[in-house]
Amino acid sequence: MKDMTSKKQVLETLNQFKNIYLEKYGVTALGIFGSTARDETHEDSDIDIVVKMKKPDLFYLVHIKEELQEVYDAKVDIVRYREKMNPFLKKRIDNEAIYV
Repeated sequence: MKDMTSKKQVLETLNQFKNIYLEKYGVTALGIFGSTARDETHEDSDIDIVVKMKKPDLFYLVHIKEELQEVYDAKVDIVRYREKMNPFLKKRIDNEAIYV
């Protein structure tokens, strides 16, 4: 994993995008979870992003993912947080997520 994708850098970059994504896509919360949040990344790690939105929109999620992959120059996995989702993933996000 490159320096640009350290926990600190990922959070700083997300923070820069937060207001843009709120206006452009209706994102109400943006954060990281998984190995990046735990500071356990390795060369092949991806960046797990959690997003809360006013209205769910698959196209918006795709745009966010593509933009962040370009910025980080790394694979990004994006998950829209919702009440009715995989309970194991939801619990993991609840326990690990760091929001900006």
